[in-house]
Amino acid sequence: MVEPTAPWEIPAFRRWLQLRVFGAMAAQIQFTAIGWWVYEVTGDTLDLAWVGLAQFLPVLTLSLLGGQLADRYDRRLVLGLAWLTQSVCAVGFATLSAQGYAETPLLFALCFMMGTGRALGNPSGQAIAATLVPPALLSRAVAASTAVFQASTLIGPSLCGGLIAWTGGATAAFVLAAIFPVIAALGVATLPLQRSAPRSITVEALMEGLRFAWDSRMLFACISLDLFAVLLGGATALLPVVAADVLHVGAQGYGVLRAAPAVGAGVVALGLAWRPMERHVGPRMLLSVAGFGAATVVFGLSTSFPLSLAALVCLGACDMVSVVIRQTLVQLHTPDEMRGRISAVNLVFIGASNELGEFESGLTARLWGVVRAVVFGGVGTLMITGLWALIFPELRRTDRVTDNRRN
Repeated sequence: MVEPTAPWEIPAFRRWLQLRVFGAMAAQIQFTAIGWWVYEVTGDTLDLAWVGLAQFLPVLTLSLLGGQLADRYDRRLVLGLAWLTQSVCAVGFATLSAQGYAETPLLFALCFMMGTGRALGNPSGQAIAATLVPPALLSRAVAASTAVFQASTLIGPSLCGGLIAWTGGATAAFVLAAIFPVIAALGVATLPLQRSAPRSITVEALMEGLRFAWDSRMLFACISLDLFAVLLGGATALLPVVAADVLHVGAQGYGVLRAAPAVGAGVVALGLAWRPMERHVGPRMLLSVAGFGAATVVFGLSTSFPLSLAALVCLGACDMVSVVIRQTLVQLHTPDEMRGRISAVNLVFIGASNELGEFESGLTARLWGVVRAVVFGGVGTLMITGLWALIFPELRRTDRVTDNRRN
């Protein structure tokens, strides 16, 4: 039997990539539509902050439980139910949008429900990908999976912006976001995974993932760097405001802005899938996070649509280097029986940096204005990068992803 030389030569992995397109595109369409719709209905940047917080709270409180579900039960079932939850939320948003509903409590409740589905299902999704390829191909598999995700984040927001501009509202976008997860949920059941024997859920098992991540100093350095950098530099939460009030480009322009980071990220991910990083991964991660902060500053100061697009493309490209290194470390340094829980720890940090970052951006924009909020975030990211380089010298010195690997 000929051993595969690339992850996409494995049929099960190719099928997984196809399912990831539907799941990721649905999420991106939904995120984009929610941001535009909430700001259009309320006109208040603080409401964008509450949307981010409503999605973050379940990620913070339930991701560790989702990780244990991934390690204790059939990961296909857990992920499929999570995707169906996302579909139900999209149906709810579509109904409210079609009726012209403008009361925010129910909107935030649906955002919380959507975050709950992500928190419980995403650890299973990350663990599934790692079981479909041999360890030697894991880095390329992470890059390929991320490239597919970024393609979805490129197409999804652009499609959403076009639908909003064409129909004059977000209802059609929400309907599309309800259909795609159903396709993904039906398809994931066909993946050839070994069925896990159900086991009881305990507090001790929940804490194992936290202890493992804490004891691995290199792993903790990478995850926490991403947390604070993206927490401060999360400019994408303010894109509805920038598109409408700074650049004056409307719904289609907003969709293009939302998709711009995925252009840079997708190009980098494809490159890393073809030629993976083998040396100097630590310094490259630090440089990429610093580049993320610098691009955020440029975006905050820009009043030009082309310059803003270029800054967002660079932002996405730099972020992708960090993502691939972090995801490869998480999966490569973790035994399979703990992958769900370690993925959950990673997702808690990602959720904190994304959703809590949206809250921080919305709050600072309300207090200081949009431009100052974005620039402050970018400068903060640069400062965090320098501080982490001093606190974690092993991050500067790490040459290969297998360095300091725990057996």
